[in-house]
Amino acid sequence: MARKTAKLTITDDNRDRGKLFLLTEMSASHAEDWGLRALLALTNAGADVPDDVRGAGMAGVALMGIQALSGLKHADAKPLLDEVLTCVEIVPDPSKPEVRRPLIEDDIEEVLTRVRLRKAVLELHLGFSVPDNPLKSGQSGQMAPLAAGVITRTSPGPLV
Repeated sequence: MARKTAKLTITDDNRDRGKLFLLTEMSASHAEDWGLRALLALTNAGADVPDDVRGAGMAGVALMGIQALSGLKHADAKPLLDEVLTCVEIVPDPSKPEVRRPLIEDDIEEVLTRVRLRKAVLELHLGFSVPDNPLKSGQSGQMAPLAAGVITRTSPGPLV
């Protein structure tokens, strides 16, 4: 069976309006590795990652709630966030959807587009919608949890 794909057309009234992006699911091993690295980074940042979630890869991140990633240091979060965008290609001419290419720096001109693309990639992998960005929706505080699971902070320290 082929990997899942999704198309995202930017409809916001900004410089990226009308741009079409193709999102492609990571391989199972890549998604598992990404999730494991995210969970290990969370543990090293002091998050209490339950034992039954530690080896669950990307699904484990979903069980804890995507907002858990907000507790990471930039140096730990950036590679994970950048890697999510490797699942995205641009369709330079939406009238020719079969022509696509990997992203280059100037393809995305708005920060909000980057946020939307990352959210859409996570939704593609997880199979359910990630809550809207609270800054966009006017809500304050952290994003709501995606699934059951409580995140508590413990003192930072190395994995045992």
